[in-house]
Amino acid sequence: MFEIWDSFSGDCWKKEINVSDFIKSNYKGYHGDGSFLQGPTSNTKALWETCQNLLEKENEAGILGVDLENIASIDGFCAGYIDQSRELIVGLQSNEPLKRIINPFGGIRMVESSLKQYGLKVPEDLNAFTDEHVKTHNQGVFDAYTEEMKKVRSCGLLTGLPDAYGRGRIIGDYRRISLYGVDYLIEKKKEDLDDLKTIFDLETITLRENINDQIKALKAMKKMAEAYDYDLSQPARNSTEAVQHLYFGYLASVKENNGAAMSLGRVSTFLDIYFEKDLQENN
Repeated sequence: MFEIWDSFSGDCWKKEINVSDFIKSNYKGYHGDGSFLQGPTSNTKALWETCQNLLEKENEAGILGVDLENIASIDGFCAGYIDQSRELIVGLQSNEPLKRIINPFGGIRMVESSLKQYGLKVPEDLNAFTDEHVKTHNQGVFDAYTEEMKKVRSCGLLTGLPDAYGRGRIIGDYRRISLYGVDYLIEKKKEDLDDLKTIFDLETITLRENINDQIKALKAMKKMAEAYDYDLSQPARNSTEAVQHLYFGYLASVKENNGAAMSLGRVSTFLDIYFEKDLQENN
């Protein structure tokens, strides 16, 4: 379907979303030494020096900035750069290096306590909105608890996540964005929706709602990348695009979710296939 796919072996992964089959069909182990490797470029060194200086400033000040105008979302921020002229892979959580964003969806109390440490306050309109329309983690827990659970919890015999702790470990699979491109993933999600139209029970309704949310997130991801003049719609054509596609997927997840541990996952074998392709083609 895509010209870039002609460069890779295998058939199953071209008919269905199957990253595992793509890796099994294309990965070749390397048993040589590292003599072919090169050290960091001058641009990389300069960028890292800039990052170190920023980290030192943040360590001294406690915080370099917070965006109080926008709340956490995939496409809610302008493009941000460390040093645009030197960056090969781009994308920041906000529009400036180390500028924090606020995420009230895990619980507004966490946001309030975090900002208070730096003499800042949650905007009044945001506070009013979350109080009225956003269910916090704590509210969700207590809506689910039975009266017996609440009593056992109150006397300390039962404990769960702390009330203000609405986060967990999130490990996404961002490789499929590089391999298939966002438009193809959206197409496949729409096919999933079309398959869910015969039985309309609670499970199906919930699943359809989740798939529609996934489609909206994929579209927002494209919009986020467009702010950097980058196109996520098609599969990655080379290793640089494979890394950038994958990173934008991870960045979208970080922007939207309030995860205590946002893992990039095991991507080295997948990306190695693209690096090997470029080496063989002298790109």
